Amino acid sequence: MAPTLPIVIYHYVFSPVGKRIIWYMTLRNIPYTHCLQPLALPRPDIAQIGVSYRRIPVLAIGRDVYLDSRLIMRKLEELYPPSAAHPSLSGTTGDQKAIERLLDVLMSDSGIFDKAIQLLPLDFPPLSDPEFLKDRAELAGIVPGKTPPPQSAPGPDPKLRRPIAAAELRDAMEILETTLLADGRDWVLKTDRPMLADIEAVWLFEWMVSMDCFSPELINSNQFPKILAWIDRLSKLVAEKAKESPAEEVNGDIAAATIFNSGYAEEEGIVEEKEAVVAVQGLKKGDLVNVYPTDNGCLHKDTGALVSLNSKEVVINVEGKNGKIRVHAPRHKFAIEAV
Repeated sequence: MAPTLPIVIYHYVFSPVGKRIIWYMTLRNIPYTHCLQPLALPRPDIAQIGVSYRRIPVLAIGRDVYLDSRLIMRKLEELYPPSAAHPSLSGTTGDQKAIERLLDVLMSDSGIFDKAIQLLPLDFPPLSDPEFLKDRAELAGIVPGKTPPPQSAPGPDPKLRRPIAAAELRDAMEILETTLLADGRDWVLKTDRPMLADIEAVWLFEWMVSMDCFSPELINSNQFPKILAWIDRLSKLVAEKAKESPAEEVNGDIAAATIFNSGYAEEEGIVEEKEAVVAVQGLKKGDLVNVYPTDNGCLHKDTGALVSLNSKEVVINVEGKNGKIRVHAPRHKFAIEAV
């Protein structure tokens, strides 16, 4: 049975990854409130609940707080099983599930998200804001006055970065245009409605369209009519669905009160002793640890008492302004270090 605890999602308007989660919840009729955040740090609303993690989105189900969109998606799948109220979006066959996973890897692990960012219009206002640029440098682990992270080799000439990025994005788009969408189907899995595979594949390309990242000299949108029609179809469907039960927007104080006045969505797990990161450090339940991403945002570490750890997830108790929460992070691209 799905939990009756409130869901709060922290995100900002331009976040493609935040939209990925919101579209999923909308299509599954999962109610939520959202707390909009600034594009750059500081984000006192998130700090108020005790979270140092700097990336967006952050999602709370009661007093369980989840980091990283892939973990968030998995938890929503687990905690809200298919029902008449919350219809499933997951594939049912092995082939369909494989396509879901492969599309997730393509969009999240192949590096094309970073390439898409390089195609933002040069007149996008934040790109001329020194504070925003400083914030994004810090996200990458570069702090003024300190040595930047070492590079294995110098990067390309700056004037070539956009053309190089465009080439990689075109390759990714051609995968969909010439294979899964080539036969004119409406949805990726040839179903009668959008599924999880559509969400896993669409979020970055939809963001590129919404941010006007296409330009004739880099990516000619006329080359990808099926992708653009699919994006338009899904965008309109989600927009209509959202009108049926509009999400409430709340401020940081209300969001925090909602979380701290709730119960937990999950039972405490265990610390699996055979996990290498546990054995190497001699970790046990209750030990103080730091948890942080290893790819970007690594300067912001969440510190708390270890609650559970397995091959997929780590959970720690964190002290917020008005009480404790449990912070969940995936093992993939996250480090756990004893304090």
